[in-house]
Amino acid sequence: MIELEPRQFQSPGYYIRAASKSFEAAGAADLRHRVFVQEQGIFPDHDRDDIDLIATHLVALSTYAHEADEVVGTVRIHEETPGLWWGSRLAVDLGFRQVGRLGAELIRLAVCTANARGCTTFLAHVQMQNVTLFRRLRWQPLEEVRIHNTPHLKMQADLSYYPPCGDPVAGWYHRPPIREPRR
Repeated sequence: MIELEPRQFQSPGYYIRAASKSFEAAGAADLRHRVFVQEQGIFPDHDRDDIDLIATHLVALSTYAHEADEVVGTVRIHEETPGLWWGSRLAVDLGFRQVGRLGAELIRLAVCTANARGCTTFLAHVQMQNVTLFRRLRWQPLEEVRIHNTPHLKMQADLSYYPPCGDPVAGWYHRPPIREPRR
């Protein structure tokens, strides 16, 4: 008899959308703190800055009975100058990084939202461990930089790959592929 290791419950689907409720904004802030302060140690106390006041915050929400349950991913976007948009603070909860495409879906909503708002250039400073993901999503490398003493690659999205999303609060429902248990 083969014994399978017990697995943490994983939601069968996720909402990817702009944060519009207080629990979503609080969950995104808590997740960023866990990832960037506690886990990665990039910031000593908090990762909050003035961009948070003007940014659109996007979230990935796990579901329970098709209702939003918990923030398990987040990213923020903002327009620096007319047409020039930035994505930053992409984070996925440690327990959900194996869930297919949560980070990619957040990136897609980020660029699609900016594209609908007049974006002509979308940039991000990407941590080196995430460069492969961004390249698969049609981002081009521009230059290596150090941010908060951490190596990053400045990258630019291929906007033609990201159709405009005029209603990011509605977002979309993402259902990862069903995988057979390992034997």
